[in-house]
Amino acid sequence: MERPRQIIECGDFVLRRWRGQSDFPPAFKLIEESLDHLRPWEPWAARHTEKSTRAFLAKSESNWASGDVYNYAIVKDGTLIGMCQTYRGAEPEGRRMGYWLHPAATGQGIATRATAAMITEMFTLPDVEYLEIAHDLANTSSAAIPRRLGFTEVLREQVTSPAAPSGSGIDVVWRLNRPTPPVHGTPCP
Repeated sequence: MERPRQIIECGDFVLRRWRGQSDFPPAFKLIEESLDHLRPWEPWAARHTEKSTRAFLAKSESNWASGDVYNYAIVKDGTLIGMCQTYRGAEPEGRRMGYWLHPAATGQGIATRATAAMITEMFTLPDVEYLEIAHDLANTSSAAIPRRLGFTEVLREQVTSPAAPSGSGIDVVWRLNRPTPPVHGTPCP
C-alpha cells in the first residue's frame, strides 16, 4: 500500500507525521493552550488529559502503518501550531479530513493551505477517489475551508444530539472528487 509523504512542505510551515511519544510535551501544550478554542466544536476536548494525548500519539503510529489515519502536526518556526488528518471514510475509495489550529494561528490562511496540501498529497495515492470534510452547520470557520478549496456540499443530516456544546445538531458534508486527468491527443472541436 502506498503512503503519503511523512513531511509536506507548505512554504512558511510544514506538515509532519507525529513522532510518537517524543512529541508529547509540545502536543500536550498545544492542546492545553487551545482547549477554550476547541471545546465548542470538538467533543474530545472535554475529555482531554495527559493520558488521552499519550494514547493519541501511540495510536498515530499504528494508524499510519495500517493506512487508517494519517495524522500530521502543523509546525511553524519549530513550534506546533495545529493538527490535521485524513482517515478512511465509509467507502474504501474515500477519505475524510479534519483540521484545527492554535487560536494564535487562526485567520492567516494556514488551515486552508494545510488542507490544500493534504488534498494534493492524498490524490497522489491511487486508491483515493474522493475526499470529504464534515462539520457542524454552526461552525462557519470550518465551512469556509471546503468552500475555498472547491468542495461541493453533498449532505446535511440531523444528528441525534449535538456532539459538542456549540453544535447545532446538523452535520454538513462536503466532497471533492479526484480531478480527471486531461485527455491528450483529443482534437479540439
